[in-house]
Amino acid sequence: MFDFSSEQNKVVSSPQHAGPELVVTDVADLFARGITLEESPSTQSEAITAYLKVLDMDPMHAAAHINLGTLYYNRQEYALAERHYRSAIQIDPRYALAYFDLGNVLDETGRVEEAITTYKAAIQLAPTYADAHYNIALAYEKMRAPRKALQHWRSYVKLDTTGPWTVHARHQIQRILQGDTLKLVHSRKAN
Repeated sequence: MFDFSSEQNKVVSSPQHAGPELVVTDVADLFARGITLEESPSTQSEAITAYLKVLDMDPMHAAAHINLGTLYYNRQEYALAERHYRSAIQIDPRYALAYFDLGNVLDETGRVEEAITTYKAAIQLAPTYADAHYNIALAYEKMRAPRKALQHWRSYVKLDTTGPWTVHARHQIQRILQGDTLKLVHSRKAN
């Protein structure tokens, strides 16, 4: 027989929740929870909720803005992504990743010249930021400015000598150099 009269003998069960609970009150723990939730596509909405709560608790949390921007970018909600990347830059103007990510939004939405300026800001803050060199080279290619792209393709292959995009960058360098050679030969014949 069980003695149910004593308070200490009571068994209390908590209800089962369908998803992760957001009762974390520490900003760092909540931010870490958001990162964990981002890992699975099925919990990314909950990650957004976690990051929004982080920003409610600490509106100056630049990394939460970056992560929110990335989640919105991946959902193709570019206006929201841009807003969060710009907020991160306002909070921390030395945050190279914020400029890089903003450049991606600008490029994706057809504002290539603005994207180039933003990628340049990322490179100025972090000259060895290989991905920024890669993306600015792509942007210059879109602008039909292969010689400007060439500089960044070269920087990229110096910084990332074995990565998966290095082969593409090397092909672009070769293509641009071959194209310039043909132009030089053609212009000499015209004289």
